[in-house]
Amino acid sequence: MQRLDDRFERQPLHHDPHGSHASHDDGEGGGSHGSHGSHAGAADHGGHHAAAFRRRFWVSLALSLPVIVTSPMIMDWFGYRLAFPGLGLVGPVLGTVIFLWGGWPFLEGGWHELRSRRPGMMLLISMAISVAFTASMATSLGLLHVDFWWELAALVTIMLLGHWLEMRALGQARDALSALAELLPDEADLVEDDGSVRTVPASALRPGHVVLVRAGGRVPADGEIAEGEAELDESMITGESRPVARGPGQRVVAGTVSTDSSLKLRVSAIGEDTALAGIRRLVEQAQSSRSRAQVLADRAAAVLFYVATGAGVATFVVWSALGSPYEAVMRLVTVLVISCPHALGLATPLVTSLSSAIAARAGILVRDRLSLERSRTVDTFLFDKTGTLTRGEHAVVGLAASDPWTEEELLALAAAAEAQSEHPLGRAIVRAARERGLHVPAVTSFRSLPGRGVEAEVDGRRLGVGGPRLLAERGTEEPEELNRWADTYRARGASILYLVDGTTVAGAVALEDEVRPEAGEAVRSLQRLGRRVVLITGDAAQVAEAVARDLGIDEVLAEVLPQDKAAKVAELQHRGRSVAMIGDGVNDAPALARADVGIAIGAGTDVAIESAGLVLAGSDPRSVPAVVSLSRASHRKSVQN
Repeated sequence: MQRLDDRFERQPLHHDPHGSHASHDDGEGGGSHGSHGSHAGAADHGGHHAAAFRRRFWVSLALSLPVIVTSPMIMDWFGYRLAFPGLGLVGPVLGTVIFLWGGWPFLEGGWHELRSRRPGMMLLISMAISVAFTASMATSLGLLHVDFWWELAALVTIMLLGHWLEMRALGQARDALSALAELLPDEADLVEDDGSVRTVPASALRPGHVVLVRAGGRVPADGEIAEGEAELDESMITGESRPVARGPGQRVVAGTVSTDSSLKLRVSAIGEDTALAGIRRLVEQAQSSRSRAQVLADRAAAVLFYVATGAGVATFVVWSALGSPYEAVMRLVTVLVISCPHALGLATPLVTSLSSAIAARAGILVRDRLSLERSRTVDTFLFDKTGTLTRGEHAVVGLAASDPWTEEELLALAAAAEAQSEHPLGRAIVRAARERGLHVPAVTSFRSLPGRGVEAEVDGRRLGVGGPRLLAERGTEEPEELNRWADTYRARGASILYLVDGTTVAGAVALEDEVRPEAGEAVRSLQRLGRRVVLITGDAAQVAEAVARDLGIDEVLAEVLPQDKAAKVAELQHRGRSVAMIGDGVNDAPALARADVGIAIGAGTDVAIESAGLVLAGSDPRSVPAVVSLSRASHRKSVQN
């Protein structure tokens, strides 16, 4: 996964500080909205707003240049003189056009803020440009001696530039969301009951339908693979560039691409119920949420309005008391004009908007911007084990064959006996044999032995696979060498299954919940960032300790009941820790909600996802340190701006 902070550093820095977007419905796609409208609300028509502000900016810039060049103050600063008929009219005429047309969105926004009694950045801007216009017009009429036409023109133009860039960036973020829908194919190959295939509109698919996904084709709906194996490009969902191998029974997501072979897929979700639609909704929700930085910028603008007004009044009173009413007016005008902060929070709200869009492209969905902002200060990351650091399914981790069998023969025969089993351990054995490319003999009969294992006829041999109860039923005992070997894995909490040929123990297979290969890198990355990593699980202590040793985790909380996970989060918080909880199950939902930052694994349950502020679209825990990097980068960019 590409470094998110590097990607972030290359984003635009520009932003207008307002957190509010008033505009004028002038037939240019403006449309008015409240002065404290959300950024996402503005982005709903981002293309129109961007076009309107772009036009206003370029026209205002073209009109501002002659105003600035002909300003007496500017000429004094740079030591040049211009003289031509009508020189004195350039500022008043062009400045008035800039004020009334270019500055109209700010005047309208300021009026909305004033009327709602919620002063903010728009009111500051409108006050500054109104005072500058009034004072400059009074000067042109010979009533005052201040030259603010150039300041008025520059201020309006700069603010229009900020608004244009903001609208464009938010529009691009929303366009990226709309592009998600375009990843879905318009048509799908439906497999009929008789095996024939016909092309139908993707909208005609229903759960339970079986569709054919050809090599190089996009998956039209969420579902499970019914037949076939392929490597799927899931980069649009997870941000991971490498194709992922998928086989029968595994879940696939609409919009992913089968890169090398065809599949038959049983549809489980369509339309708005697909994971892709859920991703779009999550990102839209993030775009519409107000960040802490945005709230602070709005509050600062409100405070500054009162400070500027108070300072202006105090200035006027003091100079009037000194017997200089003319100087009082001049300084009042000066204070009110310069009180408009061109750069207050210049990129804070835009940074948070862009960061959520960047995160979405990298497979990190920001449901709550405050969670993203808090992530940089989290010092303890609490990982659920099953399904988060592990795959949530067993895998073969050890084989021990008795003479004269080899490990390959042991695994092949065990897979043959388990070929028709629905038990997760049996499926893990079959999967291991398939992954090793072993020839699995055909089974002539199969019988499940509840609580003991399975039994099958393979090449005329009566094979059984199971635990100690199967050995007792067959009247045999575990060989001493196998017992010593098994004890090593039992200490880790592994499951041990024996292959019995008749009454002879051919060997044993050790199975564990497989640790994700990328989990160790995720833990080490967090520790390099100075964070503490804690494992929480309902599993036995020896299982948790084994996983913690493998991954180098700092602390283990084992045998924690589901209802107690939130209490453990609170306990860490009472120890002065800022906690991020990472989980995927229903039993993780209270802890996700209780933590300072809740991070749900996207492959997890809807309940877990709804309880979290951040969602990892894939199941790669390496995205967790990427969240920290992105949070730090967005904060650094805000401070820099």
